[in-house]
Amino acid sequence: MNLIAFLFFTLLSFCNLLAQNNELVKHPGWAKNASIYEVNIRQYTPEGTFKAFEKHLPELKKLGVDILWLMPINPIGVLNRKGSLGSYYSVRDYKAVNPEFGTLDDFKSLVNKIHEMKMHVIIDWVANHTAWDNVWVKDHKDFFKLDSSGNFIPPVKDWSDVISLNYSNKKLWNYMIDAMSYWLKECDIDGFRCDVAAMVPIEFWKDAYPKLLKIKNIFMLAEANEPFIHQAFDMTYNWQLKDLLNQFASGKKKAIDLIDYFEKEKIEYKPNYYRMNFTSNHDLNSWDGTEYERMKDGAESFAVLCQLVPGMPLIYTGQEAGMNKRLRFFDKYTVNWKTNKMRAIYSTLNQLKKNNHALWNGLDSGELKSLSTGNENVFAFIRKKNGNKIFAVFNFSKDIQKAKINSDAIAGKYMDVFNNGKRNTINSNYEVELQPWGYNIFSK
Repeated sequence: MNLIAFLFFTLLSFCNLLAQNNELVKHPGWAKNASIYEVNIRQYTPEGTFKAFEKHLPELKKLGVDILWLMPINPIGVLNRKGSLGSYYSVRDYKAVNPEFGTLDDFKSLVNKIHEMKMHVIIDWVANHTAWDNVWVKDHKDFFKLDSSGNFIPPVKDWSDVISLNYSNKKLWNYMIDAMSYWLKECDIDGFRCDVAAMVPIEFWKDAYPKLLKIKNIFMLAEANEPFIHQAFDMTYNWQLKDLLNQFASGKKKAIDLIDYFEKEKIEYKPNYYRMNFTSNHDLNSWDGTEYERMKDGAESFAVLCQLVPGMPLIYTGQEAGMNKRLRFFDKYTVNWKTNKMRAIYSTLNQLKKNNHALWNGLDSGELKSLSTGNENVFAFIRKKNGNKIFAVFNFSKDIQKAKINSDAIAGKYMDVFNNGKRNTINSNYEVELQPWGYNIFSK
């Protein structure tokens, strides 16, 4: 059976490589070693404006992030609004800027400053639904799904502040692509993060992507984890990894389960597919709790892991400040910016990702190879590419753990990433004692 399995997976890998030559998506070159940062404009500063946020760009540059993802910047619906300010994802006009954030010129200035600092910017795009008072409602009722009585309907019962779009109407496709094109042409943004992307027909995305690509070599992030969505997107959410990390924190899973997880991921997702790794984002923070609520003492260790395993790491607004509060979704609740060790951790790992080829994205990265540790609570792996290597060991438990790793693959001279760059020579027999939720990260 082992031989049969080996032959099957070899054939599958070969087919995946052949299929890559016919992929629709062409990753922009600047994304190959990029990390991403989600910007909540409303809560980032007391003012909650583009201009106020612009002043923080030098700190984000210093943090080492490359792609700034701005949550929706469009005007928010008033009819059936939730809370005092409404949901960012209730769009009233796809070709306008939320006046609470500033003007179109303010936004253009922000994009220009981001580009001057050699960073890129994508905006959140809500293609599945609109506000009840969207500008299309009056003249294009046929763009929307209706019930048997001809009334607008929400896509999900609880999403009472929005109504569903009807993609069986191809005229809607043209309007939506035109609206997306507007931001590329008018403001020179670099792509889109697409809300609930799998709820929109994949045929639409496959039609939209090449048309948008004619304007600019864009980056597309889907809020989805289905492999098929990569037909028109550079990157998908790694919800599966987040779920597993939550289970580690609650004691329902062991570190050893990561070995099976990453092997399964290699089968389900092609090597050129980008996955986005995270411990928090706007949905998790507001609805499920901060990473410190969900992951408790393991939050730091899990954040480090997300920076080192295959995929692009995400930092959400405030994580670098160790933010341990839920940001309100429909009202104002400014981040409490303070000094925290997470800023140095994220900065160190973002710079490491830029420089160590083993940590790059997609086909430019080094494959993760798990290592036997003799301890089900300790996860260890190596990644190597173009003479670069990462060797990492994690204790995913609340107790001190010992591990022994015997492998010629780990032998070599390394920099101890979190020990002032101390130089270490590691032989093929490595023994370690790790503190609760502790980790050792070595780079070559």
